[in-house]
Amino acid sequence: MEITEIKQQLTLATLLHYYGLKPDKSLRLNCPFHDDKTPSLQVYYKTHTVYCFSANCKTHGKPLDVIDFVMHKENCSKYEAILKCKQLIGGDPLPVVTLPGLRTAILGNMFTYFKNGVSNSDPAKTYIRERGLNYEVLEIGYNSGQFHHGARKDETLINDCLQIGLLSVHDKLGRTGETSYRVFGKGCVVFALRNKQHQVSGLYFRSTYNDADQKHFYLKDRKGLYPGYPAASTEKLILTEAIIDAATLLQQPAITKEYSVLACYGTNGLLAEHMSAIKSLPHLKEIVFAFDADEAGNKAVEKYAALLKEQLPEIILTYLELPTGEDINSISLSHEPQIFVHLLTNRKSIFSSVEEKTLEPIITVKATPVLNTSHPHKLIYDTDQLQYCIQGGLSKLLDSMKVTLVVEQKDNGQKSRNKVDLYEDKQVEKLSRDISERLGVDRALLDADLSTLTDLLDSHREKDQQQNDPASARVYPMTAAERSGAEQFLKQADLIGQLNELLGSAGIVGEETNRIFLLLIAISYKMPETLHALIQGSSGSGKTRLLKQISDCIPAESVTKLTRVSDKVLYNYPEHYFVNRLLCLEDIDGLSEEAEFAFRELQSNGELNSATSIKLENGTITSGQKTVKGPIASLACTTRGEIYEDNMSRVFLLAVDESSDQTSRIINYQNTKATGNIDGKKEQETKQFIQRVVRCLQPLEVVNPYACKLQLPPDAHKIRRLNDLFLNFVKMVTLLHQYQRKRDSKGRLITEISDLEVAVDIMFESIVLKVDELDGSLRQFFEQLKDWLQTQYPEGYRTATFCLREVRQGLRCSKMQVFRCFNDLQRLEYVRQQGGHANRGFTYQVVYWDNYTALRSKLKRHLESQLELLKDVTPAAPMLHQ
Repeated sequence: MEITEIKQQLTLATLLHYYGLKPDKSLRLNCPFHDDKTPSLQVYYKTHTVYCFSANCKTHGKPLDVIDFVMHKENCSKYEAILKCKQLIGGDPLPVVTLPGLRTAILGNMFTYFKNGVSNSDPAKTYIRERGLNYEVLEIGYNSGQFHHGARKDETLINDCLQIGLLSVHDKLGRTGETSYRVFGKGCVVFALRNKQHQVSGLYFRSTYNDADQKHFYLKDRKGLYPGYPAASTEKLILTEAIIDAATLLQQPAITKEYSVLACYGTNGLLAEHMSAIKSLPHLKEIVFAFDADEAGNKAVEKYAALLKEQLPEIILTYLELPTGEDINSISLSHEPQIFVHLLTNRKSIFSSVEEKTLEPIITVKATPVLNTSHPHKLIYDTDQLQYCIQGGLSKLLDSMKVTLVVEQKDNGQKSRNKVDLYEDKQVEKLSRDISERLGVDRALLDADLSTLTDLLDSHREKDQQQNDPASARVYPMTAAERSGAEQFLKQADLIGQLNELLGSAGIVGEETNRIFLLLIAISYKMPETLHALIQGSSGSGKTRLLKQISDCIPAESVTKLTRVSDKVLYNYPEHYFVNRLLCLEDIDGLSEEAEFAFRELQSNGELNSATSIKLENGTITSGQKTVKGPIASLACTTRGEIYEDNMSRVFLLAVDESSDQTSRIINYQNTKATGNIDGKKEQETKQFIQRVVRCLQPLEVVNPYACKLQLPPDAHKIRRLNDLFLNFVKMVTLLHQYQRKRDSKGRLITEISDLEVAVDIMFESIVLKVDELDGSLRQFFEQLKDWLQTQYPEGYRTATFCLREVRQGLRCSKMQVFRCFNDLQRLEYVRQQGGHANRGFTYQVVYWDNYTALRSKLKRHLESQLELLKDVTPAAPMLHQ
């Protein structure tokens, strides 16, 4: 027998079993070849070798195969070791050693790694929250696809993952000369499937992208159940169609106290292992189907109910009557948790003969009191005899429960109306006595009902406050179809152009550049480094409507719109209220100096800190600190811009289009909408689609390899801040294209030249405003004034004098706008008063004819020439993510 044949027939596992050696869960042993107090001998089942890492061992530095192992273990020559191995193979047959523990050990270790990965992944946490799950309560992992990186030399990890199917060889001769691997279930949340011993024997992966083609992934040789084998004491078992549905129910203590939960693997996923586990339950009395309320789910219930009825005739079979098209998880996102107890209480029997005889006794779940909160200012609690109605809602102050309570007797409609603080026992006792006398109801019943009502109101108020607090990460749940549609939109060519067209379809007339510019600035609320815009325009120019229309395209849960801001109100918000939020101020002209300062600090520093007085429980007054954290993105409007010196350097300046062409477009839109030819509902649906697109964008890090190659005009106002604003805006353009951009080895998006071109094109007007001495509204007025003079006085327009009445009539401007603009132009020495009298009116002359057109052309050439050079020079590309 050749040595190669010996190694093929004699496995390492069989040899270790022969010598009575059992590796631990990390496949390590106390080395038998030296005095070893801690395991230093690593076992490699894949290659049938061992290696001792201790420098004190005589075998250190050399991996041992099965022959070498026998030689050192028997302390004999290699020839004698070969004879020993032949004897082991050819003599009495050794017991076959299987290694079920190896797979479970590997899977257990990998699932622990995946669970730790959730806290480091924002996409994973967002997806889990969107599904209404709590990863701190449930065992949920996330496969980022990074577990094998940095471990190329760890042969054990690679081999183990190859063996269980977490890795497969992708490219044996890659560019780096190393083997590259394809990761199974990358970008998925992970759930553990467990065997009878509650060990991890399989993994289920659920895509966080909700791909239409493939959402569910299982490891090869799928084994195990979720969340595990039901306890032997189980009397009532709920079968769900999907694992996420089972996870949803596992979060409800009222259910897990009475029921065991077991997940099927789809409508065809009640497997032999499930059946075996169900049949092994000695005390099982009832099985409840909680499948999806669709055609496939209904057919699956019919099929499996017939199968279970045939094999387990004594078991009662029931089902939950869900709303059409809903599943367990979707219901949890739109209802209170008590809905499941209600559904279980009203579950239906599948077979009528069972229902007649035995259904009534098995309904042992006591109905949980439910507060009807469908109307926020009319909270209703129903009992068998009475209806309790809280009129006007609840106070947000937690130290009292003052309510207006209407109690109605259901059989005769008699009512009792009272104002009471439910936290005051004496008031509640008097209320209970009065209602009992008025309505003729047992007082003990009233006492119990009022106590239950108070608890329900407590719970509702606490939940309502958590939902209104951004720190609770309130997430809009998107359906799979909604997410898929938004992601497909983000993957299409000319994304900026397509998105701009959507903004037009949403009712934003004209303003093609401004509207896409403002939307990208608004979306920056997701990023650590946010952007801000100040929209300038005269009164009635449409700036506030533009702001409102853009903010309507941002998810409502992330926007705060304010018309008025008092001096210290921004300091009094909850600490985390403004974290990654869009703040919209309709008019900052009316802000006081204190309010303006607070707004500016939130923009620049992303945090407000104020010293305040705090009253302790013992009545002592002491000092304390109030903190309101950001960062925020912001949109604001003003009729003035030039006086906001501090604000202007922090924000992008945008001037609304006040031209006659834009006026015509707006009037045409208004007329067309008035005739009914524009569908307002369709505009609203378009805004909701844009919101879903924004929700699909992840706040990824961006690297710009061209950052040092493009220089802004050196004569721009506050060039340091402008350059920072420009770079952050380029990041936003790249972020919008995240489904189309490459990533480096750290997962960061890489900016392309096309992103720079788009950013320069959109930002150009704002850059011009930064260079121009006049603000946007004043510049538009001055250009119109020059055009009017050239038309009125074609020969001597540069020396022509005129009065303000002529300007008002010629430009069709209001008296206030003309006065304001001429005061600013005189102060900046563009216009000079030439003569006239206060009683008869003054005359004016333009004394500084700047060449605004030439300035724009110069800036345009400056930027375009640099972009052309960038196309010929390719920077050193970051290392791409493999």
